[in-house]
Formats: sequence, C-alpha cells, structure tokens
Amino acid sequence: PAFRRFQRGYYRGYLPALAADWLQGPYLYKLYQHYRFLEGQIAILYVCGFASSVLFGLVSSPLVDRLGRKKSCLLFSLTYSVCCLVKLSRDYLVLAAGRVLGGLSTALLFSAFEAWYVHEHVERYDFPTEWIAVTFSRAAFWNNVIAVGAGGTADFFAEWLGLGPVAPFMVSIPFLVLSGVFAVKNWDENYGKKRAFSKTCGDGLKRLLSDRRVLLLGTIQALFESVVYIFIFLWTPVLDPHGAPLGVVFSGFMAASMLGSSLYRLAVSKRYHLQPV
Repeated sequence: PAFRRFQRGYYRGYLPALAADWLQGPYLYKLYQHYRFLEGQIAILYVCGFASSVLFGLVSSPLVDRLGRKKSCLLFSLTYSVCCLVKLSRDYLVLAAGRVLGGLSTALLFSAFEAWYVHEHVERYDFPTEWIAVTFSRAAFWNNVIAVGAGGTADFFAEWLGLGPVAPFMVSIPFLVLSGVFAVKNWDENYGKKRAFSKTCGDGLKRLLSDRRVLLLGTIQALFESVVYIFIFLWTPVLDPHGAPLGVVFSGFMAASMLGSSLYRLAVSKRYHLQPV
C-alpha cells in the first residue's frame, strides 16, 4: 500500500506534464503555416527546437543533479508554459526563442522526473529496485493512452470549437501548472552526485569509442530518429491540403505506436520467445 501511494503521487505530477507535451504535437506546423511562414522558415524553426534538445540534453543531467530534481521539474513547468505563451506571437525571432525554450523543456521532461522518482524509490523509501520497472512500464502505458487522447482533445479545441491552431498550446498551460503545483506541495527535494560536466562528457565519449557495440547502437538509433524527425516535419503539409483532421490523424499515429509496443511485448513474452538479435 505504501508503494502504491508513492507511485500514484509520482503519476499525479508526471502524467499532466506528458499530457501538456502531447497536446502540442498535432498543430505545431499548422500554427506556423497559419502565421504565413514559408516551408523553409518553418523548417528552421523545427531545427531550432531539435538542436536545442541536443544541446540541453548534454547538460540536463548535471544541471538536474546540481539544481535539484524537484526544482528542475518546476523549471520544466515554467519554461514550457512560457514556450506555449510565446506561440501567441507572430514574430519570427520570438517563435524561434520559444523553440529553444521547448528544447530545454523537453530535455528536463525526460530527465528530471525519472531521476526524482528513482532517488525517492531507492534512497528515501528503500523499495525493491525491481519495482522501478513496474512504475515506468505503467507510465509508458498511460503515456500512450494520453497521447491518443491528446490528439482528439487538440482537434476538439482547434477545429470543433474553431479556436484555431494556437488553442492546443493554451490548453497545455493548465496541465503544466497542475504538474508544478502538485510537485511543490507533495514532493520532497533530492539531489544527485555533483560531477564535473567535462568528466561526465569525457566518460560518455570514452565509452562510446571504446565499445564498438555502443557506437553501432548509437548510430542506428540516430539514423532511426532522423527518419522519425523528417516524418514529424512532413506529415502535416502532406495531409493538411486534403482536409485531414490533424488531431485525429495524430491520435491514429499514437494508437499505432501503442499497438506496436504491445505486439513487441507479446513477441518477446514466454509464450512466443522471439528475441531481438
């Protein structure tokens, strides 16, 4: 029962943050198009977001450890809320700055929350480490469910209510506030080991170059992600001229992703014994 309570407390802070993130997926390209930017200009905005995710991803772990995991979750809520508010502007440079903030927020989302949970699970409550996988597995399931729902919700506000492509970004803000407020009221602060940034990067680079399997895996992952990012950029301009409901299409993508994850878990289960090689 104590573990269940702790687990629910984590989900109440983490899942609204994921909901806010997914709500922004279906209408980002459409919003820039609505502001009458050219495809090349929109591509640069996308690159700003992706590049900032790479740069902030390098420093997010040391930053989170030094600043504190709870404070980092609050910083995420703040920066992502500002990123959403910036979408109201039609100024190109302001929107580019918003994409940079979005990259920082994404890096924090996928580092601070999990780091906070693992520390509390192991250090404060001393629950069995095997249970960490249970929490993250359920979080992944609910992440997929939320992603499917977010597409429909974004479509409802943007199209059905006629509020336009900026509406889903405004709807994200209450979820971000909810996540931050819950963390402030219910989570304790924790910190990681303070390590020099140069040493952290140096150790990572050494491991990358010393083990051929790690280098190959990283290369394959990078190639796969590049295909995904090209797809993320192109699906809206390909489908939107045909009048496709973007939010519903996005939900379809997320449902297919959830189905793929389920099929993979079934394939590697004891019943079928299929193994990746």
